[in-house]
Amino acid sequence: MFPVALCAGLTVALTACGSGEDPDAGTNGVGRLSATEIEAKARATADAAASVRLSGKLVSKGGTYRLNMRLKHDGGTGSVTSKDNTFELLRIGDALYLKADAGFWSSADGKQDGGPSKTDAAAADKLGDKYVKVPEGDPAYNQFRGFTDMDVLLDGLLGMQGKLSKGDRTEVGGIRTIKVTGGEGEGGMLDVSLEGKPYPLQFMRAGGAGVLTLGDWDKDFQLAAPSKDETVDYGRQLPKTSDD
Repeated sequence: MFPVALCAGLTVALTACGSGEDPDAGTNGVGRLSATEIEAKARATADAAASVRLSGKLVSKGGTYRLNMRLKHDGGTGSVTSKDNTFELLRIGDALYLKADAGFWSSADGKQDGGPSKTDAAAADKLGDKYVKVPEGDPAYNQFRGFTDMDVLLDGLLGMQGKLSKGDRTEVGGIRTIKVTGGEGEGGMLDVSLEGKPYPLQFMRAGGAGVLTLGDWDKDFQLAAPSKDETVDYGRQLPKTSDD
């Protein structure tokens, strides 16, 4: 009877006598689900979220970018760094603003006009560190807007390829997570929170197309249009961003 009495007296940290710790004890339970179910839970939670902070490296057809964006469904704000430039974006509804230093605008003028003139340099100085409203009819509008669109970014960036499988339990930013891998890791690797709601917290994109960290889920933030003193009109077609 002694082993039975001993087993009955163990703490709740053990699921059964001699079984060891339950890795999902005190979690939201998604670690017990299949890989497909975990990925579906994470996507549904992301789709239902009101806001997110997205940061990290993104490799796309147009080049390589480093993002640090705060996003919600009606707008976003943050910075994008490409090979040659860093610029800030602010979107409130359909109103989109771009802010960059004089070097960005000098480079833009040089690409379009064959080399910056004294007039171009003066214009670049005027534009530097000011918000420029991007006209909706400008060819660059959709590209810049894409960096501020929560739904577009999440739908486009969190896709996995190949057969899904469960990976290790680990941590992202001190939060316990469960990994889901696609195609044995070649099709992407997603870390899903085991604490609270099953938010996606980190995603390694397929084919080495970047690693993104997602946080501040459902934490609201204010978006305010820049003042007239902070804005200036570019007066011509805006450049697109590309590392080509």
